Amino acid sequence: MATSNPLLRYAESRKNLAGCVGGLAGVGIALTGAAGGLWPLVIAGLYGAGALIAPPERPDTPDFPDAGEQLGALRADFTTLRAYLAEVELPEATRERLTALDTLVGALLEPGSVSDPEHLHVLARAVRQDIPEAVDTFVRTRWWSRFAPGTEPPETHLERQLAALHKEATAIATALWEAEAIRQEIITRYVEGRGDGGYAPAPGA
Repeated sequence: MATSNPLLRYAESRKNLAGCVGGLAGVGIALTGAAGGLWPLVIAGLYGAGALIAPPERPDTPDFPDAGEQLGALRADFTTLRAYLAEVELPEATRERLTALDTLVGALLEPGSVSDPEHLHVLARAVRQDIPEAVDTFVRTRWWSRFAPGTEPPETHLERQLAALHKEATAIATALWEAEAIRQEIITRYVEGRGDGGYAPAPGA
């Protein structure tokens, strides 16, 4: 386990361990009498030599959350987003488009659905940035549009934004479906090949 104490950290280091091995060799030489009165220098020298030739320390690999942990955190954020969206007043047509996007994203965030880092990134961006930002901007713009009659309705932009986000989510769903279809076909070939008496490698082998 890594420690912040520099003395303990050096005591556990490769250089100190290699130096100790060299020092023990020096003790062995001193016990034979071959070093004579210079035995302290021999032990210190061999310790230093061992410490010098030891490989450098490698920093600990960063412990990043895996796909399952990322998905769990994203699901929690999506629950928070849903609670916010439920309180926002939207036109019926816009609400229907938002509901369709909400349903699709919710399905993609089901446990075991998405594991590809790029897909997780797209969904995280949608949940944590794109959807709340689009809706919040609509709410703000709609209030100011009351003072500028005749301008383009703010819900038009929101619907276009939601349509683009739905397209991104649909692309992920399509990729997942295609991957499962390929997997199903592989299993079918394996089972049929086994039934015919021929050798067929197990899926994933």
